[in-house]
Amino acid sequence: MKKVLLFAAFAVFALTTTNAQDEDSTGGYMSEGGYAAGDFYVSGSVGLLSLSTDGNSNTAYSISPGIGYFLNDNICLDADLTFSDPGTDNSSTVGAGLGAEYFFTPGKQFSFLVYGGFDYESTEIAPDAKNNTWFLGLAPGVNFFISNAFALRASVGSLGYASSKDDTDGAEATNAFGVNFDLTEIEFGLTYKF
Repeated sequence: MKKVLLFAAFAVFALTTTNAQDEDSTGGYMSEGGYAAGDFYVSGSVGLLSLSTDGNSNTAYSISPGIGYFLNDNICLDADLTFSDPGTDNSSTVGAGLGAEYFFTPGKQFSFLVYGGFDYESTEIAPDAKNNTWFLGLAPGVNFFISNAFALRASVGSLGYASSKDDTDGAEATNAFGVNFDLTEIEFGLTYKF
């Protein structure tokens, strides 16, 4: 939880120090941000989920640093790592993902985007038990530049297929296909463009 608070403090610091607009030669203000072919960025996102079962509440979180590169003005390839706590005792998750994003208006300060990709996660449930999950899917999102280099990102829900299997003898995979666009699946991120 300390990592989540540290990331939130960093995001607030970035917002307050980079929100100044540059004045152009005509006395007006230049538009901020935007992506183009050849741009490279580093990013980070956090996710929070409140779980309640039979009167017991837990909070799950995830932290995902990543990188991205624009192949052309609209399409970006990206890769990320995930470190999370699914909200249960004595468990932790490590994962990685590869994907592509399509930006509808990449040269503008604000853009809708669609992410498609493959994610893999390994969750340690107990000292001797592990679960492996992979997910292939799509997620909608938005990108908003707060300066020429910093952008805020958010995504809500997903459409995809997942397969999960415990790493024990005789275990069978659980497969699921679904759509989830409720507010329990919101992720926020911060991006720095080079």
